[in-house]
Formats: sequence, C-alpha cells, structure tokens
Amino acid sequence: MTELKPDQFEMRRLESLSNTIFGVAMTLLAYDLPKAAVFTSAPGWSELAHVYSGKLAGLALSFIISGVFWISHHRRLARQPIGSRGDVILNLFFLLSIVLLPVTNGLYTNYGMSNAVAVLYGLHLTAIAGLNAWLWWTILGGWRNEIMASLFPLLVFIPGTIVAAFAPQAAPFLWFVAFGGIVIQRFLPNRTEPGA
Repeated sequence: MTELKPDQFEMRRLESLSNTIFGVAMTLLAYDLPKAAVFTSAPGWSELAHVYSGKLAGLALSFIISGVFWISHHRRLARQPIGSRGDVILNLFFLLSIVLLPVTNGLYTNYGMSNAVAVLYGLHLTAIAGLNAWLWWTILGGWRNEIMASLFPLLVFIPGTIVAAFAPQAAPFLWFVAFGGIVIQRFLPNRTEPGA
C-alpha cells in the first residue's frame, strides 16, 4: 500500500462510518411507529389499518430511499480508495443528511398532509439526492451511467417537492419514481474508460 499524503484519507474508514450511520438511521425510521400504548384494548384490523397505514408507507419510502443511497454510497467508495479532505467533508455532509432522515420521516409520517411538512421532507430528499450526485461527479468527473443514475432521483424529487406544496397526498407517488435511477443504470450500456 502506498503511503498517504497529509491531505489524503483512506475511504474504507469512511465506509465503516457510513455503514454505521446508515444502519442506525434506517433502524430509527421505525422508532416513530405507534406502540402498544396507542390502543386502549386489543385492536382489530380496522384500528390497525387506521393507525399504521400512513406510517408504514412513510417508513417504507424512507427505508427504500436509505437503502438505495447506501448502495450508491458503497459503490462510490469502492471506486475511490483514497480521497482528499474535500471529498471526506462532502461525504460527511451526505452522511449528515442521512442522519436527519429519521427526523423528517417522523414529521412526515405524523403530519404528511401538511403542505409545509411534505415540502420539508421533499427538500430533504432533494438535498440527499443532490449530495449523492455531487459525490459521483467528484470521482467520475464526466457524464457516465452513474452520473445519469444519480441525477435521476434529483430530477424526480424537485418536481415531487413542488407537487407536495399543493397536493401533499400525491407527492409520495411521484417520489417513488425516483428509484428509476436504478433502472437507468441497469439498462444503459456500460461506458467505461480503459483501465477503469
């Protein structure tokens, strides 16, 4: 292994930190689900559906989003064994956006019909997608499949957030489309440079 310069960092240490952060954030998404104390007696199917339906949908959306961004982050760090101080700081801001996901998810699952809360959640998703695309751009520096796939969620979350301002109940359906970035990457021809 080559010796690192003073302003270089091993990204595998950042990968260990990111795995921990993603794991904790994804676990905390379920923290806001109703507990048994919500019910005064043994609930029936209709009571369970009433209490859990919106919250489980929000949990599923945020969990899938976290999982997709964890995969992207893992793939990106595998391509970048050594990073600069700027790379590490940008990655830390990305991880901060993941740490905050349980907070905005909790607001969204409790007050999803509020325009302000839906817009806040959409802005948060947009920030995560924007940081992810920026990180891909820093290691690839050009238009490749990974860049296109990382920009797709950003291009979906922005209009989804605008929709959330006027019709918060419709926004989640649009936000789910953001996972089309995975499809884009899967089916576009793989354009790699020699030695990449």
